[in-house]
Amino acid sequence: MLSNNTSAIQKPDKDRTALVIAGKALVLFAFLNFLFFIWNPLPALGRISAYNKLFPGRVRLPYGDNPQSSYNLSLFNLNAMLASHELWGSEKPQDEFRVILIGDSATWGFLLPPEDTLSAYINEENIKLPHGKRLHAYNLGYPVMSLTKDLLFLDRALQFNPDMIIWPVTLESFPKDKLLFPPLLQNNPEAVLDLLSRYNLDLEIPTDEFEGASLWDRTITGARRSLADIVRLQLYGVMWAATGIDQEIPDTFTPRMEDLPEDLNFHEIPPPQLDEEQLAFDVLNAGIERAGNIPVLILNEPMFVSQGVNSELRYNFYYPRWAFDDFREMMSEQSEAKKWNYYDFWNAIPAAEFTNSAIHMTPEGTRQFAGMITDVILEFVSENQ
Repeated sequence: MLSNNTSAIQKPDKDRTALVIAGKALVLFAFLNFLFFIWNPLPALGRISAYNKLFPGRVRLPYGDNPQSSYNLSLFNLNAMLASHELWGSEKPQDEFRVILIGDSATWGFLLPPEDTLSAYINEENIKLPHGKRLHAYNLGYPVMSLTKDLLFLDRALQFNPDMIIWPVTLESFPKDKLLFPPLLQNNPEAVLDLLSRYNLDLEIPTDEFEGASLWDRTITGARRSLADIVRLQLYGVMWAATGIDQEIPDTFTPRMEDLPEDLNFHEIPPPQLDEEQLAFDVLNAGIERAGNIPVLILNEPMFVSQGVNSELRYNFYYPRWAFDDFREMMSEQSEAKKWNYYDFWNAIPAAEFTNSAIHMTPEGTRQFAGMITDVILEFVSENQ
């Protein structure tokens, strides 16, 4: 009987102990969530990186849809993205003339391995400038066409002490109706809204997308995807270091469109001319203002020019002829009026050197464009030293 009574007493004791432990764990979890909410550690955690320490920094910003094959992924933590880059945490050599390239997927190098990108080809020339410094280019392009996205990275690029910014652009990056649509911007509302406020940029802010992080998103549970992405980016660095692969490049792809639709509208804007107020020249000007004394060279980047069906109406999938011709005229006028350093390379690369879109180039096309950029840099430095 005594043994049975003892068992009966021990069972409630065990139940109470389990409840106490569960209660303490719940209180601890709630406390950690409270600290996480108050501190908002994601920006600081993004700065903690194994890149440039345990393994080499990446030569372009992380972006990828198939991490298992590309050893890369797309994430939204700006600090984590930049901390994985080769520029992060390294002192600028005294003999280096540092050029940072920003821009869209053509700058980043879509369908190109790291060694075939614009920055890689510029560096391959191993050029010494007239004042004796070595020209070295760095790739801070990112695959989305939006001047606001470019401005965001230009703003961050200045922490790396560049001597020059190269900013390839194309008309598709200018329409105000798409400047805030990239998920990268919508997931960094504070940084974007700060830029818009600082430079008094006249953009209609989509309220639903730019509400900022919710209370739930600022808890450990709500931020678990962001935390996991930061960790995964570090883990993929091992394979990046071992293979040099940061993009899955398929053996075959759908080539850029040669036969074009008959549609003459551009972003639902009908001919015969563009309205300057619908294009974000003020964002371009904000970038130049942000750079201050650092020269910004704006390039109208090369694009595919079709010879197929309806090519008398359109240059390519993106642009009716009337719209792009209007844009080029506006760029020339704006550059002259505002003293921009502007260079027009829109048709400088043969049509055969474009791959799956009107702006993505083959290695050979990219090499040719890199040579043109190098010539522009040399000319600019010679004239302004």
